[in-house]
Amino acid sequence: MGYEPIWLKQAPLPAGAEHPASIAEAVELELSVLRSLSEAFVWSYLVTEALPEEGYEVLVGEGKADILGGSYAGVLYGIFDAERQLLLTDTVVSVSERPASPLRMLNHWDNADGSIERGYSGLSFFFRDGVLSVNDRTFAYARLCASVGINASVINNVNVFKDATWLITDRYLPVLRKLAECFGAYGIKLYLCVNFAASIEVGGLASADPLEPEVAEFWKKTVAHIYEVIPDFGGFLVKADSEGRPGPYTYGRTQADGANMLAKALAPFGGKLIWRCFVYNCSQDWRDVTTDRACAAYDTFRPLDGAFDENVILQVKNGPVDFQVGEPVSPLFCGMKNTNLMLEVQAAQEYTGQQKHVCYLIPMWKDVLRFHTCAYEKADRVSDIVCGAHRPGGNCGIAAVINTGDDDNWTGADLAAANWYGFGRLCWKPQLSAEEIASEWAGLTFGTDSAVRKILVKVLLASYGIYEKYTAPLGIGWMCNPNNHYGPNVDGYEYDRWGTYHRSSCKAIGVDRTGTGTGYSHQYPEALAAKFDNPETTPMAHMLFFHRLPYTYVLPNGKTVIQHIYDTHFEGVEELMDLIESVVTVQGLIPEKEYTRIMERFAMQLASAKEWRDRINTYYCRMSGIGDAKHRKIYAVSEEDLTYPEA
Repeated sequence: MGYEPIWLKQAPLPAGAEHPASIAEAVELELSVLRSLSEAFVWSYLVTEALPEEGYEVLVGEGKADILGGSYAGVLYGIFDAERQLLLTDTVVSVSERPASPLRMLNHWDNADGSIERGYSGLSFFFRDGVLSVNDRTFAYARLCASVGINASVINNVNVFKDATWLITDRYLPVLRKLAECFGAYGIKLYLCVNFAASIEVGGLASADPLEPEVAEFWKKTVAHIYEVIPDFGGFLVKADSEGRPGPYTYGRTQADGANMLAKALAPFGGKLIWRCFVYNCSQDWRDVTTDRACAAYDTFRPLDGAFDENVILQVKNGPVDFQVGEPVSPLFCGMKNTNLMLEVQAAQEYTGQQKHVCYLIPMWKDVLRFHTCAYEKADRVSDIVCGAHRPGGNCGIAAVINTGDDDNWTGADLAAANWYGFGRLCWKPQLSAEEIASEWAGLTFGTDSAVRKILVKVLLASYGIYEKYTAPLGIGWMCNPNNHYGPNVDGYEYDRWGTYHRSSCKAIGVDRTGTGTGYSHQYPEALAAKFDNPETTPMAHMLFFHRLPYTYVLPNGKTVIQHIYDTHFEGVEELMDLIESVVTVQGLIPEKEYTRIMERFAMQLASAKEWRDRINTYYCRMSGIGDAKHRKIYAVSEEDLTYPEA
């Protein structure tokens, strides 16, 4: 299957170029690209111990440009920086850079059969029918990742089933070695998700108890053999005791017991053990109003702070629930001061339109990264924590659940690639603005025509706010169809075992997560708890996540809750229509194939946005009996059944 090199399409490799067998060869190959882009400079490079391992400098003089790196990876990043400058500005200036985050990782949810969980871009280009392949596509993927500074990739689903359990064996290791070499040529470490019960399913043991010596010995031998075959293997990512996956709870052990057993097997080889904090009771009774899924991760891991081995990194989702629009930042970033942490975000748009909707996620991720945790007197932002300000040693970072498939354009929707590109750039340099990243991506992908670039940047920057407006209101979340998570369904999860509710009645909406409710707000330090306990100081985006409020409650914007719901849902559709009209103005300036695909996705988005608007507005009009003060079309009861209270 063919593919498009998206943001590197204007910097193609030389015709007939062979895949680099090492990172030194990749440097030479990319240097040839630089020379083809600009003959104004004599290009050279140098690996020097004077720079950090992944750091680089581009030094421009009269007719020459030198690229210095602390390693070949640093040189490679420097070359890509120079390529980016040339493509965007037709010139190169001197720069000095080093990555902010040590571990900049993509998490693929690809299955061995070729399907992708939450996949919206075709099938896997790693797996097909139980077979793992290394080909032109995987090398192109590695090049794209390296061009934005990504240095780690987990190729398989965190839910490890069937054939994928055997990835740690000789059934797959010879091909995994080839894949690791492909990745290594671009400075990327290969990681695998593993089945915690592999000692049973692969090893033939009767147990996966992490404190059983024979289980630990199974993993020691398994890991030693992996490193014998793949010397630069990165390590494991584990999902345990969550949503039916096996884990240490089965044996009465703690999460630290499970993680440390695997970490000890990896430690002699420099391997890292990344342990997901997505652990909660998924068999909750909806009648139980005291149990709160949002509290689960903190309740599980906070008592274990300091109990994890040094090569263990806890991977924490950006919010306490599951990648919902309007979730607050997870309190684990406030409470785990003696444990290595990395942030997990979701570039795959599971809950943000599934790449049928334009939803540029960089503004949301920037909000997470700059969130003040109040956990330290200085450098207390999430970005400080995941970039190693308080626990130096490199065992921290940022991961994105990514959705790349075998579609020609990699991400199904052309504009969705901005999230993949933007994730890498944000990990490298969190101070970059969402607008700067969007402008870079638009210029690299669609050329530097000012009209096109201006419109695409406008679309991207407006998209998240628009999506938030026409979907679930005020941070409530979970008003989507169960299972596929696409499209509106107000009560889809309301009486479900997964434990996520809006608890709407005829008088009020929202979940009380304050100190007098489920107590979730008090998982934060005192200053934040006080802020979130008071609706007058709670951010609007999280209002109904933290508070149960009457429909007539007046929000900080001067509107009642119900009128805010009506207004935002109408505005979201109207603003989307305006965006679509603005893209029409650059028809003919965008290649026809890409333009057609973009407009097809916009048609899907507009239809879905209208459905969201009408279902949410109708549901709450019928539930509350309060009409829209502006008398817009809502498919509700008869007019005489409605009231119009004044704000």
